Amino acid sequence: MADNPFAEFSLERAIGLRWTLRDIQAGRLKLSPVSDEDLRVLTGLGLIELNDDGPLLTPAGAAVLNG
Repeated sequence: MADNPFAEFSLERAIGLRWTLRDIQAGRLKLSPVSDEDLRVLTGLGLIELNDDGPLLTPAGAAVLNG
């Protein structure tokens, strides 16, 4: 993937962030709570948005998982 939003992170951190996106997409946040730092990073990358119901994937976030 040429447009890797996780390119600046270590492999371990990138894998963790990708799993966080999957947990958000699948609604597993009660089983796998997301850290505030992960939310901040993913929001900063434009991959999630926060609302009253919790984090939601943006179209860019969905593209990362489907790409």
